[in-house]
Amino acid sequence: MEGGDGGAEEEEQVMSEVHLGCPPHFCGLHVSRFSFSSRALGASEDDGGDGSCGGELIAAASGSGGSSDAVAVDEDGDLVLDRRRRRNKHVRSDYHLLTIQHGVTSSLKSVGLQVWKAALLLADFVLHKSFTSSYFDGVTAIEVGAGTGLVGLALARVARRIFVTDRGADILDNCLANVRINSGTLKFDEAKVCVRELDWKLSWPPPVSTCDPSDPSLRYLWSAHEIDEAEKATVLFAADVIYSDDLTDLFFDTVKKLMSSGAKKVLYLALEKRYNFSLDELDVVANGYAHFRGFFVTQDEHGDAIHGDKPGFVGKQIGLAEIPQYIREYERGNDLEIWEIMYSPEQKLR
Repeated sequence: MEGGDGGAEEEEQVMSEVHLGCPPHFCGLHVSRFSFSSRALGASEDDGGDGSCGGELIAAASGSGGSSDAVAVDEDGDLVLDRRRRRNKHVRSDYHLLTIQHGVTSSLKSVGLQVWKAALLLADFVLHKSFTSSYFDGVTAIEVGAGTGLVGLALARVARRIFVTDRGADILDNCLANVRINSGTLKFDEAKVCVRELDWKLSWPPPVSTCDPSDPSLRYLWSAHEIDEAEKATVLFAADVIYSDDLTDLFFDTVKKLMSSGAKKVLYLALEKRYNFSLDELDVVANGYAHFRGFFVTQDEHGDAIHGDKPGFVGKQIGLAEIPQYIREYERGNDLEIWEIMYSPEQKLR
C-alpha cells in the first residue's frame, strides 16, 4: 500500500483494526502470526471432539511481540494466554503460520507498514484458489502497493515468480524482512520473491539500475531483465490502495501501463470502504469509493455501453460468499469488497 503525500497530514497517526489488541503504545515494529490450513474456517472435521476448527490448535497471535518474553494483551489490557496444543495426533500437518512484522500505528505516509483487512481477504482468495485449483500454480505475478507483502507471501507457495512492489525504503525493508521470515516456515524459495520499488508517480516502466547491484541503496531498483519478466506476468494483486483520489488516479495509470505491456493480465483488487461524514453531501459517504468505481464499468454495463465510449477497465465483483475464510485472526465486515478487473488497450480510459 503506497502512502500519501502531504506536509502536516503525514504526522497524523492511524491504526488498522487488525492491530486492536496489540500493545497500544508499542514503539517500533511488532510481530503478528496469522494461522491457516487447507481447511477453511467452519468446515467440520474430527479434531478431538471439541468442535473447534484446525486453525484453533495453535493460538492466534495478533500480538506476540518480537522478543521471547513479550506478552499479548487484549483491548482492555488483559493478558491473552496461548491455548495449549492438543496432542500431536490432532495437529494438522497442513497447518501454517504467516509471520508478519508490522507497525502498530503509522503516519498516513507509512500505512504500508501495517496489515489491513483487505490484504487478509485477498490472501484468503489466493489461498482458496491454491487449495482448490491450479489457477495460480506457476504464475508470474505482481503485487502493487504491497505494504507488508502479506498477499505475495501467500502466493509465493505456488507461484513461479512474484514481484512485491511498493515505495519507500522503510516499507520495502520491512517487506523484505517478512519474505526472509516466512520463506522457511511456508517452504518457498526466497529467490522467487522479488521486492522492488514501484513509484506510481513514475509509473511503468520504472528506472533501471545500471550500477553495482550489491550496493544496499540500490537493492530495490529493477534490472532490465526483471522488467521484461514482470511484463510477462499474468496476474496483478492490490489490497487497500483505494483511500485517496490522487493516489487512485496514479494507481490506475500505473496498472493501465502494466496491463498494456506484455502478456494479458487480470487484476484482483480488495478494498475496505471507510465511511466519513461529508459536508458537501451532508451525508455519510465512503471516501474515494465513487471515484474508484468511475474507472471501470461492470460486465453488464460494458455490454450495454455504446462501442467507442467504453472505458478500458471492466470489473466483476466477487461475492465474499465465494471466498471461504482460511486466516483466523480477522473478522470480515460488510464493507470489504474484492474485484476482478480486466483491461482492453483498444478501449478508452477515462
